[in-house]
Amino acid sequence: MQRFKVTVFKPFPFEKGQKIRINGGKRNGDWEVIGISDTKVTLRCPLSGRQFEWDRFCYLADVLDDEIWPESH
Repeated sequence: MQRFKVTVFKPFPFEKGQKIRINGGKRNGDWEVIGISDTKVTLRCPLSGRQFEWDRFCYLADVLDDEIWPESH
C-alpha cells in the first residue's frame, strides 16, 4: 500500500469569551467568541461591536502568548 503525506484539519474547539484573530479571508481580523453551538459560532467585533453567527469554520494554526488584542488597523 502506498503512503502519502496527508494534511489533517480538525474543527477548532471554541470557548466562550475567547479572543481570536483570523488572518485572511472575509472574516479577517480580531473577534471575541460570544456564542457556540454544535454547528454555529457567534463572534463579536471588539471595535464595532457588530455580531455575526457563522457555521463553524476555523482551524487552529497557532497560539500566540502576550499579543496585543485587538490590533489597531
